[in-house]
Amino acid sequence: MHPIFQLTKGLEIPSFFLVISIVLSIGLVWLPSRAKIYHLPQKNVLDLSLILMLACLLGARLFHVIYENPEHYLAAPEKVLYLWEGGFVYYGGAILGVIAALGYLRFKRVASYGTYFDTFSPVLAFMYGAGRIGCFLAGCCYGRSCDAPWAIAGKHPAQLYATFWELGVMLILLGFERNRLNKSPGGLFVLWIALHSLGRLLMESFRDDFRGGLIFSMSISTFISWILLIGSTVALSLQFFKNRKSSP
Repeated sequence: MHPIFQLTKGLEIPSFFLVISIVLSIGLVWLPSRAKIYHLPQKNVLDLSLILMLACLLGARLFHVIYENPEHYLAAPEKVLYLWEGGFVYYGGAILGVIAALGYLRFKRVASYGTYFDTFSPVLAFMYGAGRIGCFLAGCCYGRSCDAPWAIAGKHPAQLYATFWELGVMLILLGFERNRLNKSPGGLFVLWIALHSLGRLLMESFRDDFRGGLIFSMSISTFISWILLIGSTVALSLQFFKNRKSSP
């Protein structure tokens, strides 16, 4: 683990935020070319990306504060603003991010929301996967004890499991897109949700860090992942049979 990077003498930066900053920068550079693929206005795509960044940051932080550790922040409310101390929940950011995206697209009177979601899908997969490297360096989201040859500090590198899985998902999405297998707007996004939630369930099975109370004996992330996996699988199945029925 390497939670702090020493940039210069007297200047340090948490490794998590350094990794996230690099990942976000790559995503912003990548998105204009993604907009061209779907013939979308680059300004709308970049505006939406900035809205997502803010909404995801706020949602991830609030979910942690309200669900995972409310007693800590009730005792010291000012620490809600201490972002450098960590404390973010991915699904909290994702939920508020989707709400903010839908609000923006409705405001812009976009005809096809799905096209925008497809544009972002492989970028989101990349950002999630690469962002987990920041978790690994920070030492959060750690796995259970194990004696496997690839164990790190005697624990499963659950963060890196997520990284490898999600980067593989990114390649699958790009492959579907390149081979024109995505036949309906929003289909690529739904496929990402299905593959992401499946990978998240696998990651959760190895994790051993505290993440708040349990729901039906599951962590909140496991519970949400099951809902997303079931919902996205149903949606993909319906779309498959619809396309098959309409094929000559």
